[in-house]
Amino acid sequence: MLDDLVTIIPGDSTRMDITEIVSATTTVVMVWLGQNLPGILTALLLQVVGWIFARWAGRWVRNVLERSGRMDATVIPVISSVVRYGILIIVVVASLNQLGVPTTSILAALGAAGLAIGLALQGTLANIAAGFMLLWLRPFRVGDYIDAEGNAGTVREIGLFATELDTFDGIYRFVPNSQIWSKAIYNYTRNPARMTDMEVGIAYGADIEKARQIMLDLANGDDRVVNYPEPIVFVSSLDDSAVTLRYRVWIKTADYWGTQRYLLEESKRQFDTAGVEIPFPQRVVHVVHDDPDDRAEIANPPPPVTAPVSPDATAGHRPDEGG
Repeated sequence: MLDDLVTIIPGDSTRMDITEIVSATTTVVMVWLGQNLPGILTALLLQVVGWIFARWAGRWVRNVLERSGRMDATVIPVISSVVRYGILIIVVVASLNQLGVPTTSILAALGAAGLAIGLALQGTLANIAAGFMLLWLRPFRVGDYIDAEGNAGTVREIGLFATELDTFDGIYRFVPNSQIWSKAIYNYTRNPARMTDMEVGIAYGADIEKARQIMLDLANGDDRVVNYPEPIVFVSSLDDSAVTLRYRVWIKTADYWGTQRYLLEESKRQFDTAGVEIPFPQRVVHVVHDDPDDRAEIANPPPPVTAPVSPDATAGHRPDEGG
C-alpha cells in the first residue's frame, strides 16, 4: 500500500498541499478496497455466521447431552462451552486468512506473548485450572448443597471460570472456582443419610424410660429414618432445671430437615399426652436460719431509740423563730 502511495504522489511529498495528500490517500484506500473488498466481505460474513453457528452448536450439544441421560450434569456446561469457543477460534483464524493476514505469524506472536498473557491473567488461569480439577475429582455435583468455608449454597452450575450457587434464602452467588478449590469443601448431600443430634430436656421427676421409649417409637415408626445405625436416646447431662436427653437419629438426606422438625415437634406432643413434663428454667432458693434468737429478732424488731432533748436547749425560742 505504501508503494502505491509513492507511485501516485510524485516528487517531494513534503511540498505538496494538504488537499493533494488527502486526495492521494483516498485514492490509495479506494484502490486497496477494490482489490480486497471480496476478502473483507467474506471475512465479515464468516464472523456473523460463525458467531451464530457457535452459539447454536453450544446449545445443541448441551441439549443432546442432557436428553441422552448418560452424561453427568456437572460436565455438560463445560463441554458446551469448549465446543462454542473452539468454533469461534476457527472462525477468527479463517477470517484473518480472507484478509490476507499470515495466520502463522500471528500464532507465533501469540505464542511469544503467552508468558506475558499468563502473568497478566494469573487469577483467570487459576480459576480455569481449579474448574478442571473440580470436574475431574468431582467433590460435588449439580444439585448438591455445599459449604466451602463461607461459600454455601446449592450448586447450580460448574463453569470454566466460576461456580454458580443458590443460597437457602434464594440469593444467587457467583463464586470463582479458585475460591472453592482452595478451601475445605463440606458436601451435605453427597452421602445417602445424615445424623441429626437433638437435645430434649425433661423434669427431674419425669420417667426417663417413658420419655426414651416415646422418642424411639417415633423414630422407628418413620419411613424416612434409616434402620442402621439404629436411633438412640441417652442422658447427656444433668442441668440446673432439667435432665437433658440426647436424641440421635440417622435420616435419609433428601428428607433430613423435614424429618428433624417433625421428630422434635411430635416428641413435645407425645410428652404432653403421656404426662412427661418439659420444665421451664427455674431455681429453688432455701433460706436457713440457725439461731432461734436471730429469727425472733428479725420477726419482732425492737422500737427505735431517740435521744432526749434538754429543756434549756429550747428556752427563749418560739417555733417560728430561727436559730
